[in-house]
Amino acid sequence: MLKSPWMRWSFVLGIALGGFFDGILLHQVLQWHHFLSLVPGMDDLRLQVMWDGYFHVLMYVIAVAGLWGLWQARRRGVPAPGATALAAAVLLGFGVWNLIDVGLAHWILRIHRIRLDTPDPLFWDVLWLAVFGLVPLALGWWLRGRPSGPGSATAALLVFATGTALAGGWALREPPGQDFTAVVFAPGTTPAQVFDALDASEARLVWSDRPMGVVLVAVPKDKRWRFYRHGAVLVGGTGLPAGCIGWSKV
Repeated sequence: MLKSPWMRWSFVLGIALGGFFDGILLHQVLQWHHFLSLVPGMDDLRLQVMWDGYFHVLMYVIAVAGLWGLWQARRRGVPAPGATALAAAVLLGFGVWNLIDVGLAHWILRIHRIRLDTPDPLFWDVLWLAVFGLVPLALGWWLRGRPSGPGSATAALLVFATGTALAGGWALREPPGQDFTAVVFAPGTTPAQVFDALDASEARLVWSDRPMGVVLVAVPKDKRWRFYRHGAVLVGGTGLPAGCIGWSKV
């Protein structure tokens, strides 16, 4: 099935979309875990968010590789299969990602589980595996043998590129209804420097982690940028990829 470059790279793109879905829903929206939630010594929120960011960067790399492969297939004039076949490959990649994530990250490496705030994490692992791993795999396997029209290589490439861009862009947006702004300071920033940044930005401290490397503040939107002049490396709501930290709850 994956002999065609269109199918192989669509499969790769499905893996990236599975990773985006995982990170956006579980790390940001539901906040059920971070990528390294169960790793000893990783209780610093700044480190957790940083590794969530590395995970999303990896998904971007995989997505770009998939889109590049599809573009190359089109440029070489490789006949594109129909939309049904391409959808099957994407679904198979999506399902395989979740099989790898649950099997490797949850049960072998044990770096996180689907849901940590529950007395029965295995139930949620199995539920996630069934709904987002086995179901897409079964649907993709069924679709691979269905009749498919000729389709358009350009249209398929545009659809996949748009879907990937929207998934990645969602991770960068400011969460709706967030009253406070998350700020991450560079390692080595002292609490005194953090308070100087608060004064300069006319911000009120709402919450901070123990070393004050990550803070939530109430600050006028037009003054958020001032934090960058006082040691901040990420500030939610400034159009930069603050990612999971911008969605953190108090």
